[in-house]
Amino acid sequence: MAAEYAPDSGMTHDLVIRNGLVVDGTGVPARRADVAIDGARVSAIGTVAARGTRELDADGRVVTPGFVDIHTHLDAQIAWDPLGTSSCWHGVTSVVLGNCGVSFAPCAPDEREYLAELMESVEDIPAASILAGLAWDWTSYGEYLGAIDRLPKGLNVGGMVGHCAVRHHVMGERGLDEAPASPDDIAAMCDVVDEAMGAGALGFATSRTLLHRVPDGRPVPGTWATTDELYAIGDVLGRHRSGVFEVAPRFEGGGKDPGHTAAEVHWMAEIRRRTRRPVTFGVAQSDLGPTLYERIFECVEAEAATGGDIRPQTTPRGIALLFGLQLRTFFDRAPGWDALAGQGVEARLHALDDPQRRSELVEAARAQGGRLDWRGVYVLATEPANYRFTPEDSLAAHAARRGVDAVQAFVDISLETRGKAVFSFPFLNQQHEAIEWMLAKDYCVLGLADSGAHVGMIMDAGQPTWLLSHWVRDEAKMTLEDAIRRLTSDTADLFGVHDRGRLVVGAFADVNVIELDALALPLPHVERDFPLGASRYVQRSTGYDATIVNGAVLMEAGEHTGALPGVTLRSVPDA
Repeated sequence: MAAEYAPDSGMTHDLVIRNGLVVDGTGVPARRADVAIDGARVSAIGTVAARGTRELDADGRVVTPGFVDIHTHLDAQIAWDPLGTSSCWHGVTSVVLGNCGVSFAPCAPDEREYLAELMESVEDIPAASILAGLAWDWTSYGEYLGAIDRLPKGLNVGGMVGHCAVRHHVMGERGLDEAPASPDDIAAMCDVVDEAMGAGALGFATSRTLLHRVPDGRPVPGTWATTDELYAIGDVLGRHRSGVFEVAPRFEGGGKDPGHTAAEVHWMAEIRRRTRRPVTFGVAQSDLGPTLYERIFECVEAEAATGGDIRPQTTPRGIALLFGLQLRTFFDRAPGWDALAGQGVEARLHALDDPQRRSELVEAARAQGGRLDWRGVYVLATEPANYRFTPEDSLAAHAARRGVDAVQAFVDISLETRGKAVFSFPFLNQQHEAIEWMLAKDYCVLGLADSGAHVGMIMDAGQPTWLLSHWVRDEAKMTLEDAIRRLTSDTADLFGVHDRGRLVVGAFADVNVIELDALALPLPHVERDFPLGASRYVQRSTGYDATIVNGAVLMEAGEHTGALPGVTLRSVPDA
């Protein structure tokens, strides 16, 4: 029996998971063992003689820590959906809010509508749903965490304080200007961040990408922040000895200016050097700048050589826009199609079932044309969903095999599947080989699943399931032990989520019981379950026998048990 196993004293346990293959999240080799849980903590691992009040048979299953998803935008959704769907269907037990610089605190009463509309503009979460679904009973970030405390939660929830909210709270409309913040502005922002960190924020997040804009088209607050401002805020985290500094970076021009790329990496590395706080930022390959990701990683490695070790985060599959009869089509602005927009799949199917209307709609779509290259649009029409796209999976290839154009192929496939087919347009991490290259970098962290964001456009919350089913089981490009480590202890440690991410005695009992051979992703589908009836994509899974949070079984065979054992995650200073 390994030294870290607590001896079993023969008492009855609350829960015992029997005879599973334990992959503990540390990267050490898997081993066959029982896991005992008492209260919210793991109490024994090894041969557990005592019975459990409840027992789970894990023979032939993998037993892992719960997954820690560090890049979600469930900030609003968690208020009306305590399970944080779709995350809960993919082994996630802890989530981090406040990414990309957008958070709902600090927030004075007259700032609520602004922050809701900002979140809609940046993350495509309907502002009307946000305004209707949140209690808005806070002003400071500490009060916001208190509001999260009061929410019933299936998952553990922590968050970062967002630069957009901080800058707007301090500077108002001036926060959108390109002019630098004044010393007084910076001091006031530091005071706000200081309060947030003291209350337990998991860190600070900022956005510099020009893709993130407020509703009137201007870049979000913080986009033009100087390094003086960023360093001062970073220093607050340093003084607290807690929290991560998260960045949605600005890498312009597809990497054509190597100096700009190096400078963007350098200031982030300098935050790390001066504060010793972890720094992480999103990176993905794009065909618009096909080698930029390699240049970014070169700069990261160069900065690490002088103490500026920072953590790029990426995804294990392409980030894609979704189209189909269920929600958005490629042709919603064309005559006839525009009248069907927002009416749902049944109305569209009814229209396309009529030969005359179908002919009219096809001609209207052809007349509209399109800006997309159909060779880069891929068809997901059968289950399980396969995100390892090849040219033969493209809509153009489907059309060629059928002897029709892409518009007709889209209509025919949609009718044949009765609207279940999804048409995927990857715009980031478009090349599978690039994803494999990045995942091979041990310092590259798994993130960017964006659960809760872009609800009518993207569904990437199933990334843990894809990582394990594709990269580990099917492709054998990553060991099971390393994949679990990167989904658990690696992300938990980066964000200072203590006593989670490892399946060891004394840790909080966030646990998955997984049938690896059964892991699969059904097709994404649309639900209309947001406040005021707003629509969103969701994606379930198969292969998760049980997901346990704080010692309570939350999900069993993909269904909620009724338990809501989640807690608020707060940072604590490093020892």
